[in-house]
Amino acid sequence: MNGQCPTCAQDLQGCAFFFDVDGTLAEIQPRPELVFIPAAILAALGRLQTVGVPVAVISGRRLADLDQLFEPLRLPAAGVHGAERRGADGRLRQLNLDREALRRVGDELFQACARYPGLHLENKGLAFALHFRLAPELEAVARGLAEDFIRRYPALLTLQPGKCVFELKPRGASKGEVIREFMREPPFGGRVPVFIGDDLTDEAGFQAVNALGGHSFKVGPGETAARQRLDSVSAVEKWLDALVRPLKPEVYP
Repeated sequence: MNGQCPTCAQDLQGCAFFFDVDGTLAEIQPRPELVFIPAAILAALGRLQTVGVPVAVISGRRLADLDQLFEPLRLPAAGVHGAERRGADGRLRQLNLDREALRRVGDELFQACARYPGLHLENKGLAFALHFRLAPELEAVARGLAEDFIRRYPALLTLQPGKCVFELKPRGASKGEVIREFMREPPFGGRVPVFIGDDLTDEAGFQAVNALGGHSFKVGPGETAARQRLDSVSAVEKWLDALVRPLKPEVYP
């Protein structure tokens, strides 16, 4: 294999790649279930996997949802911001959480959100997302509900604002920590980490990668700890194409 990471001047075999999903590898859609990964991006990730370059996805989505999005690929992945993780060895790891309390939170949130038809509750089992993209006038309502539940369950949940969403995620779940966990395991260990994300939840990942001497990329505008920037999902697609194009013809026709 030959080739370098564009803008990193790093040999691909020495890199380990981590990607956020929504807003990074896929355009954000009005509702989470409408999101899809472009075929060209799936092909590029598959090529990296084929030649032995480690790739993992790190998302607020559940692992089961990530596997559906990335079919036919099955990648190492962290879901719900790191509350659940599947390593390259296939082993599943989860935070130790109070499932009964989470079920109770889900029931209470469902009743609270039912009063606001434009507010979409995404119940991930381990986390809860209050989406107001289709009803931007409900932003203050969504924030208030989220902050109220954080006050009521401070040992269980933390607040994670995002793009048209307020997410209640498990305390202890962090994209930065999950990247560090991957980097302590094969085949990621000993390589230079590269992380690409777009939202506030990705900032912990940028900081972790920076501290590890890696390369961090923010997609889109806004203040960030990332040291480099890509303009859009389409720019990420072009970046990935530039990444895999130099591979030998028998690897990337």
